Amino acid sequence: MIKMLGLGQSIGIDLGTATVLVHAKGKGIVLREPSVVAIDRNTSEVVSVGEEARRMLGRTPGNIVAIKPLEDGVISDYTVTEKMLKYFIRKVCGKFIFSPTIMVCVPSGVTEVEKKAVIDASTQAGAKKVYLIEEPIAAAIGAGIDISKACGSMIVDMGGGTTDIAVISLGGAVVSSSIKVAGNKLDEAIVKYIKRKYNIVIGDRTAEDLKINIGCVYPREKKEKMDVKGRHLGSGLPVNFTVTSDDILEALEEPSNLIIEAVLSVLERTPPELSADIGDRGIYMTGGGCLVYGMDKLIQKRTGINVMIAEESVSCVALGTGKALDDSEMLLKLDAMSKKRKY
Repeated sequence: MIKMLGLGQSIGIDLGTATVLVHAKGKGIVLREPSVVAIDRNTSEVVSVGEEARRMLGRTPGNIVAIKPLEDGVISDYTVTEKMLKYFIRKVCGKFIFSPTIMVCVPSGVTEVEKKAVIDASTQAGAKKVYLIEEPIAAAIGAGIDISKACGSMIVDMGGGTTDIAVISLGGAVVSSSIKVAGNKLDEAIVKYIKRKYNIVIGDRTAEDLKINIGCVYPREKKEKMDVKGRHLGSGLPVNFTVTSDDILEALEEPSNLIIEAVLSVLERTPPELSADIGDRGIYMTGGGCLVYGMDKLIQKRTGINVMIAEESVSCVALGTGKALDDSEMLLKLDAMSKKRKY
């Protein structure tokens, strides 16, 4: 059981398409749960949230539906997102007299309307003050990069819904791009490939297991294989079959190339002085998607620049929000940016 935090607590939320991470001041990462909510259709009441709801995906009776309220890094179901945030905030903060200050990450390409949806959902969920920070900025801070210097740093944050790429200098993104190709699209590519090659349908969770266990976007030194279950489209019956790492390499070729193209596009738009810095310092990778075997090797091969995967890469964005909440200059900057918006 998470203990009740202090009054006026500050918490940072990595509101991810696949996973929500919450960082509490002085305590580190205090919550890591899937972004899934199970709702009773008849009453609109929340049945479960997080890991318990994730286990219900594809297995619920007619009156219960398991929903992923975030799609491609942004809110697709406002009401369910608000309920999910309220549940997680109460789980972390317990009963509070003073509402918490919250910093939430958003992809670098989100619109003002999408930003407003995040602020409104967080406020309705119980936040006193809401700051928004772009994911690549938070990821760079969480990875331990000093972004305040007049020196170029390149970050590739590959999450579940989006891959955010940015060149950062003097505390801000000089060049950035956000594409809706990341962990979830890799899972979808595996499902489509298995269906096309083997005439077998597998679920998203099976595809994710394949990606994690034998997935690769760069040839492995030793071929791996994994036995999985699916439904044959011809007979309609369940079948057991074997998938190899070469299968997954072929399946992930298209989405991985889209990510490489986005990285190259950002590098092409980067000022020469900052390009020289990146050549010296390398490219930093964060997010769960960068852990797919060979992603760093593939980017390094195509760009010719050294690529490093950050420590605690999955938690970098959430850790960055926590550090940003302790940085008074960063808060002033984010506050000034929020006042420029139309809402």
